[in-house]
Amino acid sequence: MTNIIITGCSTGIGLATAEYLDRLDIKVYPTAREQVDVDMLIELGFKNAMILDIRKPEDITKVINKVLEIDGHIDVWFNNAGYGQTGAIEDIKVEFLREQFETNVFGLHEATRQIIPVMRKQGYGKIIQHSSVLGIISLFGRGAYNASKYAIEGLTDTLRLELDGTNIYPVILNTGPITSDFRKTAMRTLRENIDIENSIFKEHYKKNLSAKKSKVPFNEGSDSVAYIVHKIILAKKPKPRYYITKATYLLGYLKRILSTSVLDKLLLRVG
Repeated sequence: MTNIIITGCSTGIGLATAEYLDRLDIKVYPTAREQVDVDMLIELGFKNAMILDIRKPEDITKVINKVLEIDGHIDVWFNNAGYGQTGAIEDIKVEFLREQFETNVFGLHEATRQIIPVMRKQGYGKIIQHSSVLGIISLFGRGAYNASKYAIEGLTDTLRLELDGTNIYPVILNTGPITSDFRKTAMRTLRENIDIENSIFKEHYKKNLSAKKSKVPFNEGSDSVAYIVHKIILAKKPKPRYYITKATYLLGYLKRILSTSVLDKLLLRVG
């Protein structure tokens, strides 16, 4: 049976993907950072749920070893865990930029490094890296998150060249607006980590914090991501990247055809 390890399954895309694949008889090993979320996953029927704080190399090693002990192989690793630090670049202290990269980039990189030798030994595998439309274009006030996703793009594009001919396929997911707790987390990091009262962008922040949740254009449900992950699992040779949501297709297209200055003007209206 094909198996997959998914990071960041406490909610949103990770949880939805685990449930979607489980219904299709894929053996899912969902992971989460907190024990309370692992307990929730077990209650949902995922008896193989495990603790994995992507920032801790020893957690990654334990998960890999446990799955190999049970199944003897790992077919797919989905680096899904991540969050967004909101705030203008000049307002983001280095410590918070570092925290953003610890999860979104360094944790992803460590997991990738650890899973590659396993896949080399077994002669195959797929590594799915969760990037974003913000790994293609940048939005105002999302500098830390933008940078982390651009880093994923660079690492994965290079890894694809280095794994050429190995039957190990790194795949990038460029997701657009997806129903999840992403905005809630982003607003929390804004409140906790940004000195709003002393920022030149004070009014901008307060407007965002007070804004009622509205329908996001081109928003899709989390199953849109799960569907693509299943498609990657089934593919003998998956594509190097998959756009998810019309927003990603549209903005990816505009990035290719517009000058930087024109695209900037458009993105200032979007953001």
